[in-house]
Amino acid sequence: MASNVTIALDAFGGDNAPEEIVKGAIEYAGTDPEAGIILVGKQDVINEILMSNGGGLKNLSVFNAAEVIETSEHPVHAIRTKRDSSMSKAMELVRSGEADALVSAGNSGALLVGGQTIVGRIRGIERACLAPVMPTTKGPSVIVDGGANVDARPQWLHQWAVMGSVYMKLLFDIDSPKVGIVNIGAEEEKGNKLVQETFGILKEEKKIDFIGSVEARDIPQSEADVMVCDAFVGNVVLKMYEGVAKTLVSEIKKAIMSGTASKLGGMLIKKSLKGVLQTYDPAKYGGAVLLGTKGPVVKAHGNSKAEQIRIALGHTAEIVRKNIVTKIAENIDIGE
Repeated sequence: MASNVTIALDAFGGDNAPEEIVKGAIEYAGTDPEAGIILVGKQDVINEILMSNGGGLKNLSVFNAAEVIETSEHPVHAIRTKRDSSMSKAMELVRSGEADALVSAGNSGALLVGGQTIVGRIRGIERACLAPVMPTTKGPSVIVDGGANVDARPQWLHQWAVMGSVYMKLLFDIDSPKVGIVNIGAEEEKGNKLVQETFGILKEEKKIDFIGSVEARDIPQSEADVMVCDAFVGNVVLKMYEGVAKTLVSEIKKAIMSGTASKLGGMLIKKSLKGVLQTYDPAKYGGAVLLGTKGPVVKAHGNSKAEQIRIALGHTAEIVRKNIVTKIAENIDIGE
């Protein structure tokens, strides 16, 4: 039987909140009776959505929060001033131990700030990193950092490499995850000062299987299970990856619809093509976890609908059940 886990869900975070967020919680709660979901937000609104969608499940509960952090708000200011927001209250539930983890599709910056200041960092961790999982031809790979720290130091990248390795080992059952640093060339002397200094540190780290540099063109077929970089590089890689994928899908559809023969051919390959596209859909990994916090903080995509929230909740429950936070803490050298 699955172990018990409690997840605080920011019901008012995201473009489609609260309707789609609550629906996603209902869908997930029905498939995982051992998981408790705390819907955080305006209680009367949440209860109305629950009633209209048949969401009277025993493992769903509501925690009232009167305020909402909007997408356009300044992250630090929002966290400091809106202590009664759905996002802040969800974080406080994790900090107090009433919830094991939280999921939010809301303001990314506020989530990153609050994750580190309210939930708090694991002892010894200098900066938490966002860890989105990307599909490649070899299977899933994680980028650390994918969006939290645009300016970084070698020792931070070192910690992210260790955390990313633990994460991939436990979550995807990879015996010895291969770790690479995103670079502009394969040679050790390539890259800027940050990359060169980090390269030397990672090469000496015995806790990881470091394979050297990974060039951007090789990421879709990457041998690396963990790709290390600062958030500026990581976010550019992610957005480019998403943009190319959308463009290819659009162009393929246009090519298929361009004539009678191509339409017939499209019908023949439709099932296979759908399978390939699903394989390379980042949404199937259910959001990006903030590695380095005392409790898992998971950022779902801002435009998530019920299905994406359901997946994110399942992803988060697995992170908790595999005890990833504790294992990361065990692998971090205090005072390094």
